[in-house]
Parts: sequence; C-alpha cells; structure tokens
Amino acid sequence: MKDPVLYSDDLEHVAPNEQKIHQGFAKEFHKIITTTHRDEGRAGRGVHAKSHALLEGTIHIHEGLPDILAQGLFAKPGEHSVVVRISTIPGDVLDDAVSLPRGFALKINDVEGELLPDNEGVPVQDFLFVNGPIFAAPDSRHFLNTLRLLAPTTDRLNGFKKLLSRLMRSVQKQLIRWGRPNDMVALLGGYPPTIPVGERFFSQVPVRFGKYVAKFDIVPTSESFKRQEGRMIDVDKNPTAIREALNNFFSKEGGEWTLRAQLCRDLTENPIENAGKIWSEENNPFLPLATIRIPPQEAWSEERAKRLEDSLSFSPWHGLAAHRPLGDIMRARRATYPYSSQLRTRLNGCPLHFKASK
Repeated sequence: MKDPVLYSDDLEHVAPNEQKIHQGFAKEFHKIITTTHRDEGRAGRGVHAKSHALLEGTIHIHEGLPDILAQGLFAKPGEHSVVVRISTIPGDVLDDAVSLPRGFALKINDVEGELLPDNEGVPVQDFLFVNGPIFAAPDSRHFLNTLRLLAPTTDRLNGFKKLLSRLMRSVQKQLIRWGRPNDMVALLGGYPPTIPVGERFFSQVPVRFGKYVAKFDIVPTSESFKRQEGRMIDVDKNPTAIREALNNFFSKEGGEWTLRAQLCRDLTENPIENAGKIWSEENNPFLPLATIRIPPQEAWSEERAKRLEDSLSFSPWHGLAAHRPLGDIMRARRATYPYSSQLRTRLNGCPLHFKASK
C-alpha cells in the first residue's frame, strides 16, 4: 500500500470558467426554489428537499487511531452530539413512488480547532453523503448541464415520474441480477426502494484530512442496522412510505454506523478534481474513524422538521480548516449553497442556523 499523499494547496486546479458555471447554478437553483415556494407555500432546498428522517445522537471518535488517521477532528478521542438528516436527492418534494438515490447529512456539534470562514465562528463540522460511490457528473460543468434539464420539471409531470420510476425499478432489478446496476437508471427513478438505515453512504468527493486528503463513507455496524440491508419498502401506495418505515423502525430500535476514511495515495488513481472516478478499494480500503450512535426516537414529525429542517443548514463548507473541501464540485457547492440558504431565508421568513436549537 502506498503512503498517503500530503496535502498542499497545489492539489487543486481551478478552471478559468468556474465563476460563470457557478452563476449558472445560482440561476437554476433560483428556478427550483421559487417554483417549490410558489406551489407549496414553502421554499425548500435546491437539492435534497425531502427529508425522510431527522435524527439526533452522538459520534464517538475512536481511541488509539494511528497518526495517518488521527487528523483534524479525529486527532483525539471524544464524544460530540450530532444531527443526521436522511433525504432524497431532488429539489422538489416528490412522492416516494419516484424512487431516487438518498442523501445522508451529518452535523457534528462543538468541534475544536480552526474553523473555515463560512462557519461564522459556530463550532460545527458538516459532512455530506450519498448512497453511491461517485458523484452524478465528473465536474460542475457536466452537472450544470444535467441540472438545466431537470429544473424545468420541478413540481411538474409527477404522474409521468411515477410511471417512469416503476419502469426504471424493473430495469434496475434485472441489471442487479446481472451484476451491472446502472447509476443513470437509478437517477431516472430506478433506485431500489430500500430502507436507508441498512445502506452504505459515500462522501463521493474529497476533503483535506489534516496532513493528508481523504474521502469518507458511512456503513451500518450494529446488528439492528445490518438486518435492514436490502429490506424493500412498498412506496407505490404511500407518498411518505420511507418516513413511515423509519419512524416505525426508530420507535423500537436504535443502532450504530461507522464513519470511515479512504486516504488519497495516488493522484492519478485518486484524483482531486474528477468527481466521476471511483477510488479503488482493492489496495486502499476505508479505515474506521468513529462510531455514530442513534438511540430509539421519533425519526420524523412536523415538530422535528421545524427545529431540525426549516431552520438548519448543511454545507460541506461548515467545518474545520483541517477538513476543507477540495475539488471542482466542492468549489461549486461553496458558491451555490449560501445562495440557496439566503433565498430560502428570504422566501420563508425564517433565518437558517448552523446549529440546531434545543
């Protein structure tokens, strides 16, 4: 196994037209958010608008981590409170019968160390995950092209989206049998409607990891979560079937996930700027850092949504300088997420916070 690549500012290569691309994202996010505000009376997020669970728990940084893992937040063992938001990718709130990939946002409270400027002094660390190993596009230019196609469908063609999802789920089911699941089929509504607690989630793009660079993943490790792997939910008759399944599960059981890091060891095999390339795990496995513990609780309710959804923002640029986001997609997020948050605040009349209220 190669030694990890040392972090330096020279690892990033900013394209000359990125500012124009970021302006394009702002335009498309404006369309999505103002459309949902017009139709639903509430401005949601430009992406990951529908939450399925809003969970509170703790993260325990493991003791005895070797030097290459004892970096940044993970430099010393300890416990922090966390908020976990499980969601679906689109910027409009769709029925669960439109089965799409899921997101997992992790907010770690009361972190110690130098903060990124975007934190405005609030000591939180946010990490964002999706249940697939690579981003939907290799770079922001390609992703903007996709977003331009999707934005006009916001809050439209819902019946067609359900029919397409049912067809794509059948296609994906057959592809899985052949060992060839397809990411594009999943994005068209073919994601298998499984309960999220048993799934693996990926950061997809890298961050600084103290002296090094890493991607993260989250895997279920308690038996209660692992038993849910692959468990299917009937999403065709209940528009909030996933929320209901998660509420039923967490009303009786809690569980644990493990947060792990995969270090950048070769800039060709583990590129910083190309979000569409998998970092192979064959000779570079993900290594355990911390355990996320979630006790039994009400996973979603209107009251929880007001406290943990409507007034809370998540961004990979909320965090420690030791975990500064890296690469083209992360730079696009830095430009776009604040715009989205400010627009939501203005339309909803509800200020957004970095940290949840008690």
